[in-house]
Amino acid sequence: MSALETAVHLLAQAPPPPGDPGGQGEDFGKSSPVGLVLLILFGVAVVFLIRSMTKHLRKLPVVFDEEKAAAAAPARVKRAEAARESESAEAEADAAESKPDKSESS
Repeated sequence: MSALETAVHLLAQAPPPPGDPGGQGEDFGKSSPVGLVLLILFGVAVVFLIRSMTKHLRKLPVVFDEEKAAAAAPARVKRAEAARESESAEAEADAAESKPDKSESS
């Protein structure tokens, strides 16, 4: 169905009778017990999520000090950082060796 056909179909519908409340029947606005249960479950879930978040936030330090973090870091993290630094130094040395000096080419 094209957009033009849809527009014609909507415009060609008969207007609702004067006593029609516009789709709001006798059950309009009433909730079921299932909705109440879902609302309570969502509320309980939010309470537990907030409690968990506050517990995790209490574990964080007030100030992030890089020296203390480096001292407290596990040995494997320190080894990984040292390896990363040595690899970057080797890459820089290789790049410097592969570039010809301008004084040699003249």
